Amino acid sequence: MVKAVAVLGNSTEGVNGKIFFTQEGNGLTTVTGFVTGLSPGFHGFHIHALGDTTNGCLSTGEHFDPIGKVHGGPTDVNRHAGDLGNLDVAGDGKVSFSITVSQVCYSSPNQYV
Repeated sequence: MVKAVAVLGNSTEGVNGKIFFTQEGNGLTTVTGFVTGLSPGFHGFHIHALGDTTNGCLSTGEHFDPIGKVHGGPTDVNRHAGDLGNLDVAGDGKVSFSITVSQVCYSSPNQYV
């Protein structure tokens, strides 16, 4: 089993949370987590190429796309590996989620860590 975590915090907008990536063997990856401090409604959910959040989205780089695909939805075969769809944030600004993805894994070419 392979596990990784992304910690969201210190945002000037007050966004905080944790995102966990778990992969069993060479199988699918489960992405679970929670985020607080978002405005209600749908928010795009992506893995970016860089983990540097010191300057918000300006320092995180492009969407994670190790094999040169185009932007698309989570069910599109031809999409960035880091395109995970949308999160539907409740009126209190909080969201919890669990997504199982096939294009993000801990083995090449779509290695996320």
